[in-house]
Amino acid sequence: MLSEIEREKRIAEHLFYVSLKYTKTTDVILNLLNRWKTMIDISIQYLLEKAKKAKKFKTVSEAPKAKEILIREIYKKNKIIIETMDIYNLFRKMPGLDKIRESEFRKNVAVIAMNGTKEVKVDMEKLKEWNEKMNIFFNEIKKIK
Repeated sequence: MLSEIEREKRIAEHLFYVSLKYTKTTDVILNLLNRWKTMIDISIQYLLEKAKKAKKFKTVSEAPKAKEILIREIYKKNKIIIETMDIYNLFRKMPGLDKIRESEFRKNVAVIAMNGTKEVKVDMEKLKEWNEKMNIFFNEIKKIK
């Protein structure tokens, strides 16, 4: 399962470092967010398997929100995992949000998503920040035995 997480991470890195550099489209940004979401989905499954082996819970629903809540409960002292769950929550909502494409094919390409009354701007700076957090999260996942 760790190899699946690493595979998703590599694909996301390719989107971030190569595809986005040359195409600068909002579709690439949305694909990147989807890859990160998939990577976190697999990581959640991995963490739950580890926690189940350690007998930290008995059963869990297959619903993504239920899994997220259980992860937040089990790993509440791990700041990295909790921060990643906050980002994951946004990634899960992203396909259903209204989106505005800004500066497509230009240096400052961005997606502005309307999350209720709150506006979330996903630009290159935000992507760099999230990429760093995904790398830290992946390293944290590898440490958990």
